[in-house]
Amino acid sequence: MPQPSAAHVTAAEISRIAGVTRATVSNWRRRHLDFPAPSGGTETSPLYDLEAVQAWLASRGHTTTANPREELRTALRLHAQGGTAGGTALLPIVLVASRRTPDDLTALMELADADLAARAAVEAAALADTVPGAEGIRFEPADGAALRALLRCVRDEGGRAALGVLAERELEDSAASGTYLTPTPLADLAARLLPRTVVRVLDPACGSGTLLEAAARHGATGLYGQDTLPVQAQRSAVGLLLAAPDTESTVRGGDSLRTDAFPGLTVDAVLCNPPYGDRDWGHDELAYDPRWAYGVPPRAESELAWVQHALAHVTPGGWVVLILPPATASRASGRKVRAELVRSGAVRAVVALPAGAAPPLHVGLQIWVLQRPEPGGAERKSVLFVDAAGAVEEAAANGEPGRSATTTRTGSARTPLDWGALSARTLAHWEVFIAAPDAFTGRPGAARAVPVVDLLDDLVDLTPARQVRISRTNIDPAELAARAATGRRELTETAESLVRAVDRTGWTAVGSPAREWRTATASDLARGGALTLLRTVPDPKALRAEGGAPSSPLPPVLTGADITRGTAPSGDPGGLRAETASVIAAGDVLVRAVVGGTGPMARVADERDEGALLGPHVHLLRPDPARLDPWFLAGFLDSEDNIAGASTGSTVLQVTPGRLRIPLMPLDEQRRYGEAFRRVHALRAEARKATQLAEEMAGLLAGGLTGGALIPPPPGPGPSSADSA
Repeated sequence: MPQPSAAHVTAAEISRIAGVTRATVSNWRRRHLDFPAPSGGTETSPLYDLEAVQAWLASRGHTTTANPREELRTALRLHAQGGTAGGTALLPIVLVASRRTPDDLTALMELADADLAARAAVEAAALADTVPGAEGIRFEPADGAALRALLRCVRDEGGRAALGVLAERELEDSAASGTYLTPTPLADLAARLLPRTVVRVLDPACGSGTLLEAAARHGATGLYGQDTLPVQAQRSAVGLLLAAPDTESTVRGGDSLRTDAFPGLTVDAVLCNPPYGDRDWGHDELAYDPRWAYGVPPRAESELAWVQHALAHVTPGGWVVLILPPATASRASGRKVRAELVRSGAVRAVVALPAGAAPPLHVGLQIWVLQRPEPGGAERKSVLFVDAAGAVEEAAANGEPGRSATTTRTGSARTPLDWGALSARTLAHWEVFIAAPDAFTGRPGAARAVPVVDLLDDLVDLTPARQVRISRTNIDPAELAARAATGRRELTETAESLVRAVDRTGWTAVGSPAREWRTATASDLARGGALTLLRTVPDPKALRAEGGAPSSPLPPVLTGADITRGTAPSGDPGGLRAETASVIAAGDVLVRAVVGGTGPMARVADERDEGALLGPHVHLLRPDPARLDPWFLAGFLDSEDNIAGASTGSTVLQVTPGRLRIPLMPLDEQRRYGEAFRRVHALRAEARKATQLAEEMAGLLAGGLTGGALIPPPPGPGPSSADSA
């Protein structure tokens, strides 16, 4: 009888190894007496011997379908159980592997454990001599399984994916809290708010280094970072070496407020997403710190301490872009510091983001743009306020292309945010304002330049929604009445169309029990030639330079938000390389890569989608029409159970398309189901349109009544009168 191995896995890890759901693993435990018994853990969180589980799965023909990242997560967990070094000890290998060809990595993976470990140690030791900036990255011995999983992940998914898994594991082990990733689109927006003349950039709470990488993409060549968590500092250092090898980067550990790693350093700009709501930031010991040029930050205002720390590190006229919680703009305790920041002209703009733009997802964060005053410089008479959150809601109500459905919620589920549209609107307002602040006219409800003197009241409230609010009294009553009449007509036509979509009969019960099918995964069908799986990888190097334009207009990009809303492709192609991006054809099946929201997860491409570029967060399944009906395929892919079974992740669920399952049916029967799914799709589209028009109509009428532009209709016969009679 074989001895149990030292490696243990959880039920969640078994589900990833086998490519099934957690519920399936629980079902195996109950129904199969020979399923391996728990060999550790607790009654509520049992652990299982990995070799025994693998043997059991092999005996039933289950091969691993876990992607390389999942395999690396499992290997790291087993690596830690063996008492060896944590994930950060493997960071040098990410750099080493990223500089090798796929064939080289495959050859390394075939080495014996001892030879592979020795080779890794030699390669890692050479980093300090060959790679500038790698001097502080140390490698410790690792077992062969962990090294192979790491090399496989780098080979198949890239160094950035492997780097994320290593840091993720280390953060779990250190029980670190309050560490949020800054989404790449938000980092790019923050960096694009800086002038192109910026060369040296500091991030005093750099985390994973996303903001510094964005600065490098937009022209910065000198990068400085600091983070209080050692794992984040090391992750940022390696990430910068991978993403921006041509820049000079320096990343150090430590608390920036208490132990500044760059005393006396002044740079062109500071980009930062600092910790929020930290009462233990050093208020007492830093009470007389010279950085507090605008007033001592109260204990509850750690964010204003970061604002002043950032301003102290830029040259006169230098720029600061911070991502802050909305309370920073309005809390009473910070009023005096805010007043001094506004009075001195340091505050240039405040941008309100929609909830869901960045973690914590339930909070609508803000971007503060500041500029250190210059002695004898021009007087700054106004502050720009942009309510991007309100603009998103307005665009959604009006059905504009490129709107975001981020604000639509069911519980905690959200649909993806259209960063292309949001960034374009925000940058357009900012560029016009910065070119001529005194001449900025703004846009009602979206952007407004507010005189400094108007902000210096008892509250000094810098909340964008408060400053750009529209007054209904400025709307022409005749125009509002005409818009209401047009809305009523459109809503009536849509309601009639919805009734026709509902009034389709022929839906019959199959009887008991419910019908079951043999199924195959999308990967199996792809191997058999029945369909092709495609996906577009974003290319940061494809971002257009300032003032640059493509030689010919690029087609729009289909995004996950377009699938959710049922709209035409609306994404910005600026972040894609056109020659390598997948082009959509009619009949393709498009699946959102990120799970969330209440809209559909899949749809069939039609004439309006044809020729568009595939977005980076969308999977494309191109069926062979002689073997698979596209509407049949889309209907079953959109199933909640199917999506759940193919999703991985903790905070953000990602769909692994190869794990999606499709029933095996004759083509004639597929077409019958496909036509039914097409009808369901039409019903959903009509219902969505009717709901949108009804909400817009109700808001228009309510605003007109409360603003005095409309008066109630005269009393007359109707349902209410009849009921009262």
